[in-house]
Amino acid sequence: MNWHIPSNLSFENALQLTETLIEAMVNKHLKDYEIEEMITTLVNSENGARGFFVIYLTCDLSLPDHPSEGVINALKTSPEIVSELLVKNLAMSSAMAITHRRNNDAEKAKSSEQVCQRTSNLIKQINLELITEKLVNLKETIINNDGSYQTFLDKWGYDEEQKQIMKQNIEQITL
Repeated sequence: MNWHIPSNLSFENALQLTETLIEAMVNKHLKDYEIEEMITTLVNSENGARGFFVIYLTCDLSLPDHPSEGVINALKTSPEIVSELLVKNLAMSSAMAITHRRNNDAEKAKSSEQVCQRTSNLIKQINLELITEKLVNLKETIINNDGSYQTFLDKWGYDEEQKQIMKQNIEQITL
C-alpha cells in the first residue's frame, strides 16, 4: 500500500487515514513495521494524533483492546503530543460515562467506559514518565481546584462527581 500523509494534515484527513489504517490492520494488509511507521507519522502532529485516537479508541473492533508492540512503539515517538492527549482522553471519557448515565443512555455510557479502559491500557503500556507527570498534575488540579489543568476542566464544565471519577481512574493507573 502506498501511504502519503501530508505535512499539513487536517483533523478530517487524520480521521480518514486512521479508518483506512485500521481496516488494513484488521485485514492484515500491512506488515508490523508499516503500521508502526504510519502511526508514528500520524502522531507526529496534533491533528494526526487527535484523529488517530478518536478513531482508534472508539472503533467497534477488539484491535485497540490489545495494542501491538508496533502501536505502542509508534505512540512513544511523540511523547509530548501523545501524553497530553491520553491524559485528556482519560479525563473526558471518565466524565462522559457519567454524563451518558445521567441521560439514561447506557450504550453511550458503555462506549465512554470502553474508551476510558482503552486509554488506561495504552497509558500503562506506553509507560512514559511524562504521562505520569501529567496525570499527577491533573489529579492535583482536581484536588486543589487550581493548577495546570484548571483551564481544561473549566472549559468542559466538569462537576465534582465527574472530577472524582477522573481522580479515581488516575489513581488506578498511577498506584
